[in-house]
Amino acid sequence: LCDRRQRQMCIRDRMGIHARPAGMLAKEGKKYESKITITKEGRTVEASKLMALMSLAVKCGQTVEVQIEGSDEEAAYEGMKSFFEANL
Repeated sequence: LCDRRQRQMCIRDRMGIHARPAGMLAKEGKKYESKITITKEGRTVEASKLMALMSLAVKCGQTVEVQIEGSDEEAAYEGMKSFFEANL
């Protein structure tokens, strides 16, 4: 049994995950106890680390995989899903 949630998210923001949304995403990631990672093209970083997020250079139209694992993964999954839908 796998205790992990994951979801593919397409980035719709015309500038991709640049400084401002990366900062907001890192802040959102820090709200949860669960480990949240973002993967693009085989490279994985923690969602709570601003510079790591920016280093992925995610552009509009690209897809990332969000993985969540931990004690509050259900809440973290819903929070991250809502964040991506509203901001990216």
